[in-house]
Amino acid sequence: MTTQPFSLCVYCGSRNGALPDYEAAARAVGREIGRRGWQLVYGGGKVGLMGAVADAVLDAGGRAVGVIPRSLMDREVGHAGLHELHVVDTMHQRKQMMAERSDAFLALPGGIGTFEELFEVWTWRQLGYHDKPIGLLNAAGYYDGFVDFIAHTVRQGFLSQAQQEVLLSGTEPAELLERLAAQAARADAPDDYRRI
Repeated sequence: MTTQPFSLCVYCGSRNGALPDYEAAARAVGREIGRRGWQLVYGGGKVGLMGAVADAVLDAGGRAVGVIPRSLMDREVGHAGLHELHVVDTMHQRKQMMAERSDAFLALPGGIGTFEELFEVWTWRQLGYHDKPIGLLNAAGYYDGFVDFIAHTVRQGFLSQAQQEVLLSGTEPAELLERLAAQAARADAPDDYRRI
């Protein structure tokens, strides 16, 4: 009987962004996933930071699983070199499958799609649908304003301090991945609670 590798769901941009630091951070995360023998679960794209993190995982000997909606596959942005590439009909199916296949979540720099995915799994955790760790890699200060805004929502009474602390934020990929893995190992919720 083989055990499944730790699966990290990574949300990130389908563009590279304005700074080379963003792609460098995505590649660093991918190398760490591969080095640790983990599995990447992500949106299945071959472009932007999505492609960079997947390529780095594969180059480091890790396993990569993509989930992509048919509309994006038809535009030929799907990554052909993955261990698994699941083509689904809707974004809802994509996000559900990614969440089900993952033990933890990590957001890298990205746009509205990345924000939406991050907020959804964060909301699901607040509502008790899962107890999986959630991380935010603040590469090159990209999320500085976001982190400040979340602190503002706490001060204004719309978010609890406990929910703010659920989101593990960091600037160093190796250190942040270590924190996510440690929190996942400590989780003592029953399996049916941790499944989405």
